Amino acid sequence: MTPLKTGSKTDSKTAVKPAQNGAHKAAIRQENEEQILAAAEKVFADYGFKGATTALIAEVANVPKANVHYYFSTKEALYRRIMEDVCDHWLEAAMTFDNSADPAIILRGYIEAKMDLSRARPYGSRLWAHEIIRGAKFSSDYISTTVKNWLDSRVVVIRGWIAEGKMDHIEPYSLMYMIFATTQHYADFGAQIEIFNNDQPLSETQFAEAKENVVRIILKGVGL
Repeated sequence: MTPLKTGSKTDSKTAVKPAQNGAHKAAIRQENEEQILAAAEKVFADYGFKGATTALIAEVANVPKANVHYYFSTKEALYRRIMEDVCDHWLEAAMTFDNSADPAIILRGYIEAKMDLSRARPYGSRLWAHEIIRGAKFSSDYISTTVKNWLDSRVVVIRGWIAEGKMDHIEPYSLMYMIFATTQHYADFGAQIEIFNNDQPLSETQFAEAKENVVRIILKGVGL
């Protein structure tokens, strides 16, 4: 039986340091996980949790099915990981709330970042929409803690702007819901947008114009 290759003889000159070997393994693990996550995001968005299978995810990821189960113990664990990752990126888009005292600058930055994420990661947005429409079965605990705490903290900021006379008196939650719905529309209803756009996806120019229009409409609606 031919022994497995180990790369080269182990001596003082060629030996791989434990730290280097560990870093290499970590890099491989990260690459494999990202490949599986990207495939799973599309499969779950297309087929839903019930319709998706780890076999199909493995096929789309071009990896053995065993690899999927090696990195993610169950289909539900993989699904939850994607759901939370999608929302974590959305929450990061709101970092603009911490970078300025001007509501117009903050809201513009947040809206633009959310729309860019919808364009860059449409399957993730659609997956989130499917999950919520079905009653948030797998994400209710995450939404009721992480997302709710985040949203409540932003509402406090908006109420502060209103109290200071920086923007019109509106219900902060309604504003945030409107931003959620409008920005994610460009991913969740991408097929409809393409139909209205003569069966073509929005060009970079068209998307930039749409983004500016959304910003202007929302800012004007709150007196900014």
